[in-house]
Amino acid sequence: MRVHFQNILCATDFSEHANRTIPYGVAIAREFGAKLFVVHVVDLSAVAIYGEFQLDPVGQQERIERQARELLQRTPGLRDVAWEPVIRFGHPASEIARLVEEKDLDLVIAATRGHSGLKRLILGSVTQRLIRTLSCPVLAVQSPPEGLIDPERGGIRLQRLLVGIDFSADSENALRYGLSLAQEFEAEVHMLHVMEPPVYPEFLTPSEQTQDLLQVDVVKEKLEALVPQEARLWCTPRVTVLRGQPYEELVAYAVAHEMDMIVIGVRGHGLVKSLLLGSTTDRVVRRAPCPVLAVGSQALE
Repeated sequence: MRVHFQNILCATDFSEHANRTIPYGVAIAREFGAKLFVVHVVDLSAVAIYGEFQLDPVGQQERIERQARELLQRTPGLRDVAWEPVIRFGHPASEIARLVEEKDLDLVIAATRGHSGLKRLILGSVTQRLIRTLSCPVLAVQSPPEGLIDPERGGIRLQRLLVGIDFSADSENALRYGLSLAQEFEAEVHMLHVMEPPVYPEFLTPSEQTQDLLQVDVVKEKLEALVPQEARLWCTPRVTVLRGQPYEELVAYAVAHEMDMIVIGVRGHGLVKSLLLGSTTDRVVRRAPCPVLAVGSQALE
């Protein structure tokens, strides 16, 4: 499978943090010759607290749309790509989901603020909702774009790419995206599977400890088997099996090996645990030192 992005969406609320999506979108659009949609969604539930909107909703909406469009037109860095400003009113996640279908989008780029605690559990973040619901991959960015973007030519500089594998359908699709991007940019591919450690390792018998070590070798063989033979003509993936909490080990590996991007499936194994404690993908997105490409099983349909 060869990934080729043709229509890309950058979501922004004009904050400094959210505007970081635009350089990523411009760079990826340049690499693939894609069209870029720069989208601002006005949340009417927030606007309605002002009395003016209640007294003159049509006039207020027109003024907001005009101001937002002017801000988009003044956004720097968009002159060198084919792009279109889009203003919508409603809930951001819902409106972006509609745009994905309307514009036949291949990729959505959104920023994450890394909310935690009660506020995140009740409200969630727009980016997390997009990751869970969209039919296309989401690139979650949480850091300035200098690391991934080549300052000289303005394109992507992807040298090391980490793919998290838990053998779910989504993670295998993530590997396909990862291999395709690695081939496109001649990047190293690192494949990582994290095994949760035994609850009471000190009580394992010698034979059980030996069996546990053999299990690691079996997992490595399974990881190797996921790589198509044609991909081995141009890359030799680095396969690693670790023990610990998956999100902690993925983030720590990305930091230690200076990864430029993490590619991970949206839904892995362990649904009940994910619903109660938050998914591995959510936690990686909030903590990662680099952009995270979240891929669902529907992305290749």
